[in-house]
Amino acid sequence: MTLHTLGVRVDHGRSGAWTAAIGILTVLAGCAAAAPAISPPRPIIIHSGARLRVDHERMTAVNEWVTREQENIIEDPSFMVATPMAIDDVYIWDGLEIEGDTVTSPVNASAMDSRLVHEIYAHLHIMVDMGRQDEWLPEAPEAVDYELERAILERVSDAWLLGRTVFDVSPYGPLDELMYANEAGFLDAFVFTARPSEFALARTEWARANPGETDRYRDWFLQTFNRDPPGLR
Repeated sequence: MTLHTLGVRVDHGRSGAWTAAIGILTVLAGCAAAAPAISPPRPIIIHSGARLRVDHERMTAVNEWVTREQENIIEDPSFMVATPMAIDDVYIWDGLEIEGDTVTSPVNASAMDSRLVHEIYAHLHIMVDMGRQDEWLPEAPEAVDYELERAILERVSDAWLLGRTVFDVSPYGPLDELMYANEAGFLDAFVFTARPSEFALARTEWARANPGETDRYRDWFLQTFNRDPPGLR
């Protein structure tokens, strides 16, 4: 995928700025200091009829750590998160770069509801780079390579699920695909198919342990989204 950006850079870590352009997810930002009780999550449905339902307790726990990450992204002066605007759909890993104390994650300018989730993905990666993995990924404090990326993507998926079910954010294909795949138990197949040049050892081991899973995943994806999955288009 060729990524085209508009050259817009917003640095949150040092400036503490939080732009109004984030859209509906400003609800989360405005509540960052207190992490108040959230409304019960509502079921969500996409055009194929595929539904997701989640329980309130799970989303309350997700909201707590999302709020904590937001506070850190805004207030911690030791790093910056840059979110240049892209003109195309952007998968969460597209264009991620860490240079010094700055992490960059492009965001589709027409899908600003996705911005917070991109910031969380970028934040988790720079926390790992800064040696703070155990602080922000306590469930995977020593994970590396694919195990680490998988743990980060599970968190990203949950953050988007919170937005979609509790805060009524707009659908966005790349994150909806990740979220539905994670909830359906196809996260590994989703990642290995979408990122064929990465995680070679983990992919080989997974394929040996899960014969036929790629075909099952592709059939599920076609039924759910009425198109081939990323990596097979």
